[in-house]
Amino acid sequence: MARVVESDSVSGGSDVLLSLDSIRESLIRQEDTIVFTLIERANFPLNSPAFEESLCLDSGNSSSLPEFFVREIETLQAKIGRYEDPEENPFFLDNIPPSVYPTHKYPPVLHPKALSVNINKRIWDTYFKEMLPLFVKPGDDGKYASTAASDLACLQAISRRIHFGKFVAEVKFRDAPQDYEPAIRAKDTEALMKLLTFEKVEEMVKKRVQKKAETFGQEVKCSSGEESERKYKVDPLLVSRIYGEWLIPLTKIVEVEYLLRRLD
Repeated sequence: MARVVESDSVSGGSDVLLSLDSIRESLIRQEDTIVFTLIERANFPLNSPAFEESLCLDSGNSSSLPEFFVREIETLQAKIGRYEDPEENPFFLDNIPPSVYPTHKYPPVLHPKALSVNINKRIWDTYFKEMLPLFVKPGDDGKYASTAASDLACLQAISRRIHFGKFVAEVKFRDAPQDYEPAIRAKDTEALMKLLTFEKVEEMVKKRVQKKAETFGQEVKCSSGEESERKYKVDPLLVSRIYGEWLIPLTKIVEVEYLLRRLD
């Protein structure tokens, strides 16, 4: 799925663009993409048969439909340079060929060890096992290919947001290296997590995505008489919960993992 706003990149220009304000603006724009992809995925039921490995007709392939689809799409996207962008992180690292087209030369904004920070396996499991059953209805409509495409859009949007923690950590480190270096050298993950946690900001993010889900996902019906109770394609409180329970905590895990490598 295309990004809602194409100018939300912070890695395509000079270091001047790497500021807390630019990162905050990018994360706010990414919220639009995430809310829209969740709403799109809610158009399909769970379609759990697609997750069964036994459905594959190729005897040499034991992957589920979502895994097969994501692997194939990532291979294609890699060939046109998607993963040359430090903001993008593949789900299947062993499946990524080099680009066959000339790609943009991204400036070295992040520490080289940033490449080793990838928690997409955890994001994959969390999405399918914990998040997905919460906002889609049970059932099977047989539209497995469309469902897999919608799952891919959700996964990539969520992964991009979470791994943006690398940029968040980098700019915070640059702003106050004296605060972070002792904890990094001591490998003190608890101290780093405290430095990175701003509860008021997190609450503001949760309220904002809830409002966006209310705005983007409201069912619009033209009818006479009194206004009926508002209905939403995805429960706005659930979108806020997804951010609070998974997206924000996983982003901070990425930030900590990045900082632990920052002085290497």
